[in-house]
Amino acid sequence: MNTQASTLGILQRLHQGAVAWLHGWWRLLHFAVLMFSMALTPASYGRANRPVLARHLVADTVPNLAWYGVLSALVSLVLIRIVVVTSQSYGLSRFALEMVVRVLVLELIPLTAAAFVALRTTLPAGLELAQRRHAAGTASGSELHREFFPRVVASIFAVWMLAAASCVLTLILAYLSLYGFTPWALAGYTRVVGQVFNPAVTLILVLKIVFFSFAVGLIPMATSTRISHGLSDMVRVFGVMLLIEVASLMGNYY
Repeated sequence: MNTQASTLGILQRLHQGAVAWLHGWWRLLHFAVLMFSMALTPASYGRANRPVLARHLVADTVPNLAWYGVLSALVSLVLIRIVVVTSQSYGLSRFALEMVVRVLVLELIPLTAAAFVALRTTLPAGLELAQRRHAAGTASGSELHREFFPRVVASIFAVWMLAAASCVLTLILAYLSLYGFTPWALAGYTRVVGQVFNPAVTLILVLKIVFFSFAVGLIPMATSTRISHGLSDMVRVFGVMLLIEVASLMGNYY
């Protein structure tokens, strides 16, 4: 009897966990559909909502862009130097630029840009909104426009801006680190970079940044429609980002 009771208890907990897991993802899907429908509605960008949207775009992008630009530049310089020295020690100097572009621009910068926005903006904002609410699914249409939609759009835009600006900055730093302040190596540099960024790789990079931004912008805001726990939101966000990164690696190298 004790064994049967413990087995039934385990099965019941597993069932409750699976139902809660499915319910959470259903809530996220429902919230994402609402946000995308608002994004396609002209009224979301009307005179009444425009100041709030503009304020969130500036507040969520400019400080993050400044801090992340400095940090990514410092980290990029260190990693570029490591790659260059390592390639020279093994006699692979001609592959140094390609390795820098693939490691930094294709993989690390999009991932770290999304993680930076999540940790500094969306996860704290989602927790703040969650603390104001006491029941699930009670957000009115005006509240969605006023509180949720601007934050989602701003966080998505912030990821795009951080990733784009940091990719360009890293490419410039890579050129200066490898060739110095000379324009004569520009032709060979653009040829190598162009060979890396073929249409398939470019498409995968763009899709990865877009999906990263959706994960960072939607998941914390979706869970903030109820009283949520910051740790569970963080685990869900970074779990989705890990799956996106694995899918992009498979697309680039398999």
